[in-house]
Amino acid sequence: MAFRTLTGLVASLLISLSVWADDQSAWSGLARNAPTGTPAWTARDEIQVNPSHPDQYTVVKGDTLWELSGKFLKHPWQWPELWSRNSQIKNPNLIYPGDTLYFSMVDGKPQLSLSRSELPQTQAVSNSPCVLREEDYKYGRKDFAVAEDGKLLPCIRETNLKQAIRLIPVETIASYLSSPKVVGEDELTNAPYIVAFAGEHIIAGTGDHVYVRSITDSKNPAHTIYRPGKTYIDPGSGEILGYEAQYIADSLLQQTGDPATLAVTKAAGEIRTGDRTMPNTEEDIALNYFPRPPEQSVKGSIISVLGGVSQIGRYSVVVINKGAADGLLVGHELDIYKSGKVVRDFYSPTKSDTVTLPDEVAGTLMVFRPFERVSYALVMKATQALHVLDKVQTP
Repeated sequence: MAFRTLTGLVASLLISLSVWADDQSAWSGLARNAPTGTPAWTARDEIQVNPSHPDQYTVVKGDTLWELSGKFLKHPWQWPELWSRNSQIKNPNLIYPGDTLYFSMVDGKPQLSLSRSELPQTQAVSNSPCVLREEDYKYGRKDFAVAEDGKLLPCIRETNLKQAIRLIPVETIASYLSSPKVVGEDELTNAPYIVAFAGEHIIAGTGDHVYVRSITDSKNPAHTIYRPGKTYIDPGSGEILGYEAQYIADSLLQQTGDPATLAVTKAAGEIRTGDRTMPNTEEDIALNYFPRPPEQSVKGSIISVLGGVSQIGRYSVVVINKGAADGLLVGHELDIYKSGKVVRDFYSPTKSDTVTLPDEVAGTLMVFRPFERVSYALVMKATQALHVLDKVQTP
């Protein structure tokens, strides 16, 4: 089920970003071999340094790799390229709280070096069992505790567990990786629906049984209960881009038929008659990448904000009116622009003349779940208050 996928995803994010090492050469090759007509970012090799970068920075708990790269670079997506210029760093993918990064210019090119922090070693108490530390393996320790009969006493293997800093704050988007989702009109209206509840209930919740019209396929027993939510409309053309399937509950198929019987295993709210059910599907959503711009020009708008909030700021989850059909992939990064204000020109010879000011960059977002015509995205940076209908485009 999608839950198992999410569990593995969170674990992989917290443990390693190992694909970077393989991706670094691809990034360099992409920049060198960019064909004519591709966006400017794919064709330039020059790393743009943040003018206010620190000469050194010690990583603290709560930092993310995206934030860390922004301290040194104008464009955080150039981070793998910056690391690749330092051959002394064998594994830059894992950075830990307490590590110190040093910035320098070598032959006119920016470089980073890293100093690892060391955890204090725990001294074994004289009466405690044998403690075997990591350095004992390295240096070939030979003096181990021996019992009176000459047998080796069991040892405790001591390991310093340090958690690498994460790429992004995954807990912010975790609840949006599987539900809700965006579907087409036919997909939602043609889905089986709840017609009644067992036990003469008016509404249902966790532990209850519900009756659903026409489920004859028992291959996948896990079903999610949805309710029609927002209709996503393109602000420019007025075209319907998709329909939100709002998550209500998880359930297991008990008996096929018309009606079929489902047992509710987890509910986020009250279940009503008319709610729709869909079989769970495995969604392989991998976030072990580094954010990067799309390979083509993308221009769109923020059309909604999720999470029951009206204000959009850093780490808000928003919906944009561009998706997989427009070339967007997981990890694609877009700039957010606030539309220029319309101001009155009191000095113009034309009475009541107005001027529209230029659009201004006001933040950055990263796509983490693209659908066909829309995408869920996380606001990574916001320099001012953002709003629905603010524009987004390729950096």
